[in-house]
Amino acid sequence: MLRGLLKLTWIETKIFLREPMGAIGTILVPVLVFVVAGRMINSRAPAPSMSNFARVGLPVMATILIVITTVLSLVTIISIYREGGILKRLRATPLRPQTILSAHVLVKLMLTAASLLLMFLAGKRYIPPGVHPPIVSFILALAISTLSLLSIGFVIASIVPTARFAQPIGAIVLYPMVGISGLFMPVASFPPMLRALAHASPMTYAVNLLQGMWVGDPWLAHLGDVGALAGFFLLFTALSAKIFRWE
Repeated sequence: MLRGLLKLTWIETKIFLREPMGAIGTILVPVLVFVVAGRMINSRAPAPSMSNFARVGLPVMATILIVITTVLSLVTIISIYREGGILKRLRATPLRPQTILSAHVLVKLMLTAASLLLMFLAGKRYIPPGVHPPIVSFILALAISTLSLLSIGFVIASIVPTARFAQPIGAIVLYPMVGISGLFMPVASFPPMLRALAHASPMTYAVNLLQGMWVGDPWLAHLGDVGALAGFFLLFTALSAKIFRWE
């Protein structure tokens, strides 16, 4: 099983990298957003609110963008595979369904890690002085957040009618979550209805966890965020297991 998983993961990685636009959109675009935004902020004398955004909000926003492009890429690929009959043929192989889908998850996790590494290398000069995030904790928080949001990707991939609608539907689901996640405004300042929606979104807990890890909060302060993300992962994984279509 492990050998099959590693081999399929390697094959899926090569297939993905053969499509330059997909690789550029998933790996490089979030890095470019971080670098361009960092240059714009650093070129001005920042107000206190802008300074705080440069220290915390900007890196987390770029990281969330990495996760979203990863999820949208997963939705698109699964939809293309289903429409082309590839999923049906894969399921007819000795590989277990969990192995097939896990290979896609591993590929997306590796792409997320590559994008994050490039973001740190290319945008290091735009991280304000005095900011020294605990990288290991931040990467672990990113992995937890990515897995939770990838489970939403499988649900979306299960219901999109064709590959043509995959990215638009995924964007309609995911991008509004960013707006109410607390990344730009504190959730506590939202109206009651919007606040309830924010607390029902995994993106809110992902942003809170990533922000906390970036500024060096202890994990004990974010057990609620980790628990919520784990709960969303289990919920959406169970849902996608019931509604996922192989053909």
